Amino acid sequence: MKSKIRVIVVDDSALVRSLLAEIINRQGDMECIGTANDPLVAREMIRELNPDVITLDVEMPRMDGIDFLGRLMRLRPMPVLMISTLTERGAEVTMRALELGAVDFVAKPRIGVANGLQQLATEIVDKIRIAAKAHVHRVVRSPSAGAAAPAAKPAASSAGLLGRVSTEKLIAIGASTGGTEAIKEVLIHMPADAPAIVITQHMPPGFTTSFAARLNSLCQITVKEAVHGERILPGHAYIAPGGRQFAISRSGANYVAVVNDDPPVNRHKPSVEVLFKSVAQFAGRNAFGVMLTGMGADGAAAMREMRDAGSYNYVQDEASCIVFGMPREAIAHGAADEVLPLSKIAEALLARLRSAGADVRHRI
Repeated sequence: MKSKIRVIVVDDSALVRSLLAEIINRQGDMECIGTANDPLVAREMIRELNPDVITLDVEMPRMDGIDFLGRLMRLRPMPVLMISTLTERGAEVTMRALELGAVDFVAKPRIGVANGLQQLATEIVDKIRIAAKAHVHRVVRSPSAGAAAPAAKPAASSAGLLGRVSTEKLIAIGASTGGTEAIKEVLIHMPADAPAIVITQHMPPGFTTSFAARLNSLCQITVKEAVHGERILPGHAYIAPGGRQFAISRSGANYVAVVNDDPPVNRHKPSVEVLFKSVAQFAGRNAFGVMLTGMGADGAAAMREMRDAGSYNYVQDEASCIVFGMPREAIAHGAADEVLPLSKIAEALLARLRSAGADVRHRI
């Protein structure tokens, strides 16, 4: 008989602890084995009970959740689901938590907590299930109680990609669980004259602004949320706004952003499928596809459409994924030209761009 997912809830609110425990215990495949009102209590409980997953609040007495998370991921890495309040400050802190190794987050409401958490019950338990299967790695960064100071931007590339190549090419990236750090790993290696990059990361409203700002502070290229109708330019990366669909179209020789309120696709909004389908249609053989870590199959079929239209596609390998769902499905659909560790994707992509005079349609 399959054992249940054992969860510890860490939150300073007695109401939230009670509600989360109730939501978890209603599931046949998981149980709340303990609750803690601050990280110091949680630390002893984790040692004693050895949970599969913990849910973690941010603002707590004696030690805040971010400081605790940083220490935990250095000393005893385990799956952590953050419970973050949907505020501007909450979004910034959530980005920091994901950087420190949290698997995912749930944005809890500021008011009407009881009803709000019940409405989020399905999302909470689904993300606990995903976290329980995640490949969690030890984090070696020093923890910080606040947002980390941005690292220095990398030096400009000594081997540019040439303006003409950058103008005609387009890079499309899709990701979900674990994707914020995976996207960063790709973008920080992109030189200032890189082709335009379009990105869909599964993320709710209110969080992509902080995500884009964080990446923009670290990268040579400009990183921003996509705005409907704007021209998609080389040297820029455009992130799908949370809770909106993002695609590309053409206006003459230019790519332009299409951002709208269309319904979810594959239960996602934004959806990788929507972006990749438009890239297949409007960029074709000038496109490069990148599928990174994430649960489910969103974008896999459309990535195959991209490949059929002439794109060259990279898929993250299982060993380096937090969750190998979307990459696995892309491979199963025959969408991958190369399956690589995350650390090798940017390098391989840049090498192919720099040899763009050769046949980029060459299949391995």
